[in-house]
Amino acid sequence: MYQKRASHSFCDLHTHSQYSDGSLTPAELIAGAGEIGLSALALTDHNTTAGLPALFSAAEHSAVTPVAGCEFSTDSLYGELHVVGLFLPHNEWDAIETRLAATQAQKAENNRDLLRRLRAAGYEITEAETRQKTNGGEFNRAHVAAVLTEKGYTKSVKEAFKTLLREGAGFYRRIKRPDMFETVEYIRSVGGVSVLAHPFLNLTPEQLETFLPQAAKRGLDAMETRYSDFTADQTRLAETLAERFSLLQSGGSDFHGEAKPGIHIGVGRGELCVPNAFFEALAELAGKRR
Repeated sequence: MYQKRASHSFCDLHTHSQYSDGSLTPAELIAGAGEIGLSALALTDHNTTAGLPALFSAAEHSAVTPVAGCEFSTDSLYGELHVVGLFLPHNEWDAIETRLAATQAQKAENNRDLLRRLRAAGYEITEAETRQKTNGGEFNRAHVAAVLTEKGYTKSVKEAFKTLLREGAGFYRRIKRPDMFETVEYIRSVGGVSVLAHPFLNLTPEQLETFLPQAAKRGLDAMETRYSDFTADQTRLAETLAERFSLLQSGGSDFHGEAKPGIHIGVGRGELCVPNAFFEALAELAGKRR
């Protein structure tokens, strides 16, 4: 399950647990990070802080430093963008959860509609079997993709997202998400640090040239320059852009477990290295906001 190549010189600032669409518990994430010797691990579940208490509880008996995070889904002029909030203060977790409740409710109903549309088209998939993929919470497209794959409708979760579950295929329909800039400002207001997640997954290099100075002006603190699916050229370009627009650097595996096979905690697809210096710089910035 874990690849033993990392060391205490490295961290992972982007992972997911069963509280969103990952397959492991927060305790299992801490155990995996400890096994490969990571210095720190951030839990950044999608639009929820529900797994953070379990993360910090598990880390009490570990050498791994837990980082309170959340991956916020937002809308922008360029479409959907994800913002990772890191070092979210413990006393703000409930408020963050409340803020995200309306979006989560819309998403839950949208996912139930997704299943209804799939069944109407002849795909035999029920809410009960999809919910079995979760830890008792709400299901999402990743869980739907897993069931579709198990039943042979698609060959993999990745294929499900590229075909049946992509926007425009007639089944999945987007919901209105919070504004990206407003989310960045909110993260700062509660004392956290904002990070643009996996920039090349949603934006072209040309779009980033326009977007990043606007985002930095609105308070964006950092961007991921190390990511499991970045090429060496993309990593170098991300580093250049971060330096040009005075952004700190972050990075992570975006580990989901079974939902993203081949991606491992701390090392991504085997070559990922997120320097502990990234963690230290981001932690220092967060400390100045307390």
